[in-house]
Amino acid sequence: MSIKIEKTENKNEVKLEFTVDAKVFEEGIVTVFKKNSKYFNVPGFRKGKVPMNIAEKYYGVDMFYEDAFNEVVPPIYDEELKNNKIEAVSRPAIDIKQMEKGKDLIFTAVVQTKPEVKLGQYKEIELKKVEYKVTAKDVKEELEKMADKNSRMVTVENRAVKEKDTAVIDFEGFIDGTPFEGGKAENHEIVIGSKTFIEGFEDQLIGMKTGEEKEINVKFPEEYFSKDLAGKDATFKVKLHEIKEKQLPELDDEFAKDVSEFETLDELKADIKSKLKESNTEKAKKETEDAAIEKVCENTEIDIPSGMIESEIDAMAEDLNRRLSYQGMNLEQYLKLLNKSIEAFREELKPEAEKSVKVRLVLEAICEDAKIKATAKEINTKIKELSEAYGKKEDELKENEEFKKYVESSIKSEKTVKYIVDNAKID
Repeated sequence: MSIKIEKTENKNEVKLEFTVDAKVFEEGIVTVFKKNSKYFNVPGFRKGKVPMNIAEKYYGVDMFYEDAFNEVVPPIYDEELKNNKIEAVSRPAIDIKQMEKGKDLIFTAVVQTKPEVKLGQYKEIELKKVEYKVTAKDVKEELEKMADKNSRMVTVENRAVKEKDTAVIDFEGFIDGTPFEGGKAENHEIVIGSKTFIEGFEDQLIGMKTGEEKEINVKFPEEYFSKDLAGKDATFKVKLHEIKEKQLPELDDEFAKDVSEFETLDELKADIKSKLKESNTEKAKKETEDAAIEKVCENTEIDIPSGMIESEIDAMAEDLNRRLSYQGMNLEQYLKLLNKSIEAFREELKPEAEKSVKVRLVLEAICEDAKIKATAKEINTKIKELSEAYGKKEDELKENEEFKKYVESSIKSEKTVKYIVDNAKID
């Protein structure tokens, strides 16, 4: 086994030429044959009992080559990358020069490598102080949200429809005097001001009284999803059956008792204020960290290989596909709904992917330069937290080396961001 390594004309790219001993390649062919022997069907032989030399004559010896290559090469490739300290960041482009039984296997692999990161200033960077104060208005708005969640709908009599009411109506739509598909409903509830209907429809319900019938004239938007209706004038015959309004509870001590563990409204307000302070502190912390990361990335030079960006796009697409699966959909179906090609979708993801890769590389470089480590205690504590959060067995997670590396990397990344912020000049 021998290997030649040379840089290509492209930055962050190397070409490796492998020569694998003929004996090793032949052993790979034998292994592949044994794995697949039960599938060979040659007249005069029972399945699984066909000798290798017969199978080669019957099917052709080269039928084993591709599988033998895939059997032999991956471990050799990975080992040589490790031995030569090559950090590959893309899939290798393979070119087979020689692949025959009885001869050395010769092939080349062109692969992109982890780029050099030229760090700029990351200590004492200048940041603006981010601070969010909790006002009485903020507390009041939270109370109003709680009141809204605990409201009830009541039927009102002896008045006309007004803004924010819920109107219960029958309606049927017509275009040029002809009813159209999907334009009819009975006992339909519509919130006035919600803008869930065609523009102008809800406004014309205002002033109607229970039992009243009315014709409402509207125009469908030019960009309406149904081409048969887009841009057309329509008339809706409407009958109002019921008017409902939202009845909010009084904001008093009884309300506090009903919606919380507190006895008084003042106690509830104090709790809301405390939680808003916590939320604001976290918000300010996140914005400060984001600003710090953006600053050090601006100060850093990196020529990011396209393979790293493509891999990040792959991960982002897979993540979206996984989230869509919870809704009974996949990425292909989602893109069809958007009338978008996979190529256009990937191009849209490119700026975000490039930014994500750069952030990761910059934080890794600062982590190394500042000699930031994750201790065994920190790793074990984090694994315990994650095991409890996701209902996994702690011991199993600790035995998973890939997971431990992921946890270690996450801790180091968090500590690096904290290091940058702690050493920044914040005014």
